[in-house]
Amino acid sequence: MAGYGQFCPVAKATEIVGEKWTLLVLRELLLGTTRFNDFQRAMSRMSPTLLAKRLRQLEAAGIVIRKKISGQRGYEYRLTAAGKELAPLVEVLAVWGMRWARSQLTDDELDVEFLMRELQRRLQTEHLPDGQTVICLIFDELKKHKAWWVLVDDDTVDVCTEDPGKEVDLYLNSSVRTVVQVWEGDLEIPAALRNGSIKAHGPRHLIRSLPEWFGVCLYKDVRRGDPILMQQISESH
Repeated sequence: MAGYGQFCPVAKATEIVGEKWTLLVLRELLLGTTRFNDFQRAMSRMSPTLLAKRLRQLEAAGIVIRKKISGQRGYEYRLTAAGKELAPLVEVLAVWGMRWARSQLTDDELDVEFLMRELQRRLQTEHLPDGQTVICLIFDELKKHKAWWVLVDDDTVDVCTEDPGKEVDLYLNSSVRTVVQVWEGDLEIPAALRNGSIKAHGPRHLIRSLPEWFGVCLYKDVRRGDPILMQQISESH
């Protein structure tokens, strides 16, 4: 990114974090993502080449350090003190985005891979039975990555698109858009179950506790801003 030619601290900071995808890489680092493959899962539309470039840039800026994984191939990426100090910036952007940029999503923005990554890290395992629970989410409108398996083993949550060969405890049929609406807090799970936009097949206790353990956005309770201004923001895109 070309510099702004100003000594203003906003300009200098933007030269580092203002390039496309950089703030999303920081979002992932702040959420605990450390390995290259996990960054790719959370940002599947970012090419590996560009991801590697952004991580190098953050490392050169002193925001990230790269550490060899002990006893394994590959590296981990960790935030420095300077990187951790960016947490309030990302949080303010998240709250602002939920309040003012929460407009009607296009189909192209319904990224199922990011959605499932979020459900994986937001799932509230303490509200599930001890031991292993296997959940299968089926997105009826998709051709690729139509079925996702969520494997919960106590506090560990894994997600995959290939049948793990384990007995499924709960099947959920829905659309990506519906689950995104639930994740954002725009649709309550009991309402989705009542109107059939989410269909659940499995034990009653898992269905009844679904609102308690299903992963949703940290900022789902942020209220939408003025609808006229939100419409203007949407139209300006």
